Amino acid sequence: MVTEDPRARLLSLAAQRGVSLSSLSDLIGRNSTYLQQFIRKGSPRKLEETDRRTLARFFGVAESELGAPEEKAALSAGNPRRADWIDVPRLALGASAGPGAVAGEEAAIGAFRFAGRWLREQGLDPAQLSAIRVEGDSMEGTLRDGDEILVDRTPRGLRDGIHVVRAGDALLVKRIDTAQPGRIVLVSDNPAYRPIELAPEDVQVIGRVVWKSGRL
Repeated sequence: MVTEDPRARLLSLAAQRGVSLSSLSDLIGRNSTYLQQFIRKGSPRKLEETDRRTLARFFGVAESELGAPEEKAALSAGNPRRADWIDVPRLALGASAGPGAVAGEEAAIGAFRFAGRWLREQGLDPAQLSAIRVEGDSMEGTLRDGDEILVDRTPRGLRDGIHVVRAGDALLVKRIDTAQPGRIVLVSDNPAYRPIELAPEDVQVIGRVVWKSGRL
């Protein structure tokens, strides 16, 4: 049987899921160019077993599709690994990086699968995580229209950073600037958009953006 080259298969899977190679490199605990070099330059020559297993579980495919010997892939299929895997719900709503999206129903329409170990290393509680889609271009330079973002809803004191917030009926993804006493300033990375100044009582912070994926 002819098996598709693991590099081509990985690139195809990433394109289908809409996730970048740099994000996948982060997922397996490597530097952001690791998988780019694997695919484009053939370095490393093959994926390490733990990296291959993590990626196969993330995409829901057999390890053999990413270069594992058929006998090893069959053994893995019949012997579930002890490593834990966490499905983070992907919600049926988007956070606007534009004029403001009206918040919809927060129903799950799928999930992103992460290694539990990786989430713990990032200090993230799986029960406080959800994934949503970015809509609009006001965060261009950091987030693009169609990117998926991982939102940490763990209650914390207000701090600077990129957050998903609710302002009235709109759900927004913006940087939060707390430098002005008595005001919260929502800042876009795209300079074409002016900052939005609001009273603290007019803003509900949903969570902090801690990870993104996007199309290549």
